[in-house]
Order: sequence, then structure tokens, then C-alpha cells
Amino acid sequence: MKRALGPALKTLARRIPAALAPALAIPALAIPALLFAGSMRAADAPLVVTSIKPVHSLVSAIMQGVGEPQLIVDGAASPHTYNLKPSNARALQDAKVIFWVGPGLEAFLEKPLQALGADASVVELDNAPGLIKLPFREGGAFEPHDDGDAAEHESASDGHDHATDEHDHGAFDTHLWLDPMNAKAMAMMITTTLVAADPANALTYQANAKALDDKLTALDKELAATVAPVKAKPFIVFHDAYQYFEHRYGIRVAGSITVSPETIPGAERVSEIHRKVGELGATCVFAEPQFEPRLIDVVIEGTRAKSGVLDPEAATLKAGPDLYFTLMRGIADSMKACLSSA
Repeated sequence: MKRALGPALKTLARRIPAALAPALAIPALAIPALLFAGSMRAADAPLVVTSIKPVHSLVSAIMQGVGEPQLIVDGAASPHTYNLKPSNARALQDAKVIFWVGPGLEAFLEKPLQALGADASVVELDNAPGLIKLPFREGGAFEPHDDGDAAEHESASDGHDHATDEHDHGAFDTHLWLDPMNAKAMAMMITTTLVAADPANALTYQANAKALDDKLTALDKELAATVAPVKAKPFIVFHDAYQYFEHRYGIRVAGSITVSPETIPGAERVSEIHRKVGELGATCVFAEPQFEPRLIDVVIEGTRAKSGVLDPEAATLKAGPDLYFTLMRGIADSMKACLSSA
């Protein structure tokens, strides 16, 4: 053990500035004890579980240096159609804190949280103080929820019954994180919860939260500058998920093809949007990674519109503390690239 630590300690000593060496001087025999204590602190970190990647990213940023939250909806999976795995159920049962947006988005979690999360602090982030909440859009260029198409009606409002949402949860768009100001509000609620659940690490959570808030302020200015040259150009999206981004940055959306990303629009709906692309002079039509590219080709055929891809739930991104920033920059950059070239 001493032989293994010796070279590493010498290298470390050479890297410490001379002025700091006296304050940081640690007896060699104390190093193993400190390393052991550090591993014990990591093991004592509370088990925190998060629902989707954008939420996981914000929680990860605030927990840096303390622990790493677990993520339920990983990879390219969607919260609209997710089926809970046994490993997810175990995590919920063992968790001290669980963060989710709410039943309007992650409907699959509502009953498991009641059954498995009884011993945890379950935090519904759509209740965060200061959130901007926008109502669902329907009619006009947006797909109406009561258009008579049974398949589309059943999966409206992001994959479940919209009438139930209005009655039980309030009829608002649940893609709240697509406004950095909402991310700030959610981060504040996350921080308050973590400090209460784990006061021993309160200073770390609070320092991380301050750094995150500063980064979100800078990101907001950056995104505004990115889309400013193209925000007056109309575009159409397949899934009406970007209302918060549009509202924040004054972008001009012309309509959506489907309310639910899991619903394949019928021929009549695609034909209607094809006409609207021409009538409205839509510059771009944006799909999402899971949509069949052929549908985009049909919608823009014979028009001057270009096609692009947006990823509002970070299906193609690697989870982690930087994901939120990559996600938001990706949306802004994709919009600018497509709208500038059209």
C-alpha cells in the first residue's frame, strides 16, 4: 500500500503551489484514512431518483460533489410510453428523495409512487414556485383535441386523456423545462428539498445551485442571441412541445402536426398541414428523432420549406449535469440552421 501511494504523493506534492504547501501538508500515513472517510461520505449520500433526463440534469448539477441521482427514463425512451422496470421499482422503494415533473407528463409514475415511494420525499416540480405555465394549444393550425379521430384523441395531451388532465391536474403544457427561467424555478425547489433531506451537505448544494443559476442566466442570453436573426420566420413542428421556448424568445410557430409524439398523424391531417405549409409560408418543418423521416418529406413536398430535427426530451443525449445546456443549445442551433438556410 505504501509503495503504491508513494509515487502518487510525490506527484501531488510537486503540483501544490509552494505558498499552499504548509496549509495542505498531510502526513503520509493519514492519506488512507482520509480516502476511506471520503468513500464513506459518498456512500452516505441520500439515494435520489429522477424521472426524465432534463430533471436528472438539473439535480445532477446541484448534487455534484455529494452523489449522483438515479434516472428512470434513460436512453431514447419516452415518458409518454415508458414501462417501469424492476430496477426502477427497487430504486423508488429505496429512495429518500424522488423528483418528477408531475402526472401530466410522467403518467406511468403516478401509481408506482403511491405504492413504492411512501417513505420518500416525492417532489412534483410542476408545483415549483415561480413557474410559468402555459395552457395547451388547440384549434387553428394546431391539432384540436376533439377532432373526432379516436386514435389521436386517445393519445392527445402527450399520450393520455386530456379531459382527465383538465379535471385533475390543470390543462397546462408540461414541457416546462424548455424555458431557462422555469429551470431556475425547478432548481430552487430541488435545492430546498435536498438541503432539508441532507443538511450535512447543505453548503455544497447551495453553492452548486448558485453556480447553476448563474449558468442558466448566461444560457438565456446566449439562446436569445442565437435565435434573434430568425425568430420572425414561421415554422411547423410535428409535436407541439416547444411553446415555452417560443414564448421565452418570441419565436413564430405556425402550427403542429400532432399533439402526441406517439400518434402517427392520419393522411387527412398530413394533407392539411401540407396545405398550411404553403399557405403560411412556413420556412421549416421540424421532426423529432423518433419520427419517420418519410412523413416530413410528404409534408414539405412541393413547398419551399426545409426540414430539421428537434429533441425536446433529450432522447439522443447522454445523461448528466451538462445535458440541460446541450439540449437547449441544440434546439436553438437547429432552429437557426434550418430557418437561416430556407
